[in-house]
Amino acid sequence: MQSIQSAIVWLYWIVCFLIFFVLVAVLYVLTLPFDRFNRIPNKILKALGWLMLKPVPGWSFEIKGADINKLERPAIVVANHQSFLDMPLLYLLPWSMKWVAKKSLFKIPILGWIIFMTGHLGIDRESRKSVKKLDKLVKPIKNGIPGMIFPEGTRTRDGELKPFKNGAFTLAERYNFHILPIVLNGGFEAMRSGSWVINFRQKFTISVLDPLNPQDFESAGQLKQTTYQIIEKELQAVRNS
Repeated sequence: MQSIQSAIVWLYWIVCFLIFFVLVAVLYVLTLPFDRFNRIPNKILKALGWLMLKPVPGWSFEIKGADINKLERPAIVVANHQSFLDMPLLYLLPWSMKWVAKKSLFKIPILGWIIFMTGHLGIDRESRKSVKKLDKLVKPIKNGIPGMIFPEGTRTRDGELKPFKNGAFTLAERYNFHILPIVLNGGFEAMRSGSWVINFRQKFTISVLDPLNPQDFESAGQLKQTTYQIIEKELQAVRNS
């Protein structure tokens, strides 16, 4: 029964992707001459995130600390990465972001085209040049669009927090961008990496923590370590509550 229900939800999601592909494509063409950061096509994905998550029976959501004032200064948002569902979850927040995604996602028909037309950045996480490519986030961030990076680099396989890569923190230190940590919980239990089967009884929690100023730290490494500790502590607190 769970497999049949999961197949129905995936079919619903595919229909959503097809509809939003058309909407995003139209907006992309119409706004391309003046919308250099693809703000308008990107904003419509907030509706896609809502439609993917809210109609699923048995799923509930708690969002804590989502204060837009936490983004008063140019910032890079970093979050732990549990599931395919993390992206629609983060679109429930009251702001849009410029995402860093795996380059391979851009090759997926429909989904990859949507990611491209909404202006997100694809990188090869195994390439040494990927850190330099993150500089493409600088202009959008300076123009009020937060960057969004999963510092683990990929989804967790066992639900535990993995070591962080340096890119987000090196960029934050170089350009004095704040780091805004976010903790996601529930995605791993709802749909594990590598599986298409869905758990239909799940509570999701999104905890938006206080921003960190890189000038308060001696190095990007210390900023990374502190961010990791803060996210790990909040993740355990959410799980124990």
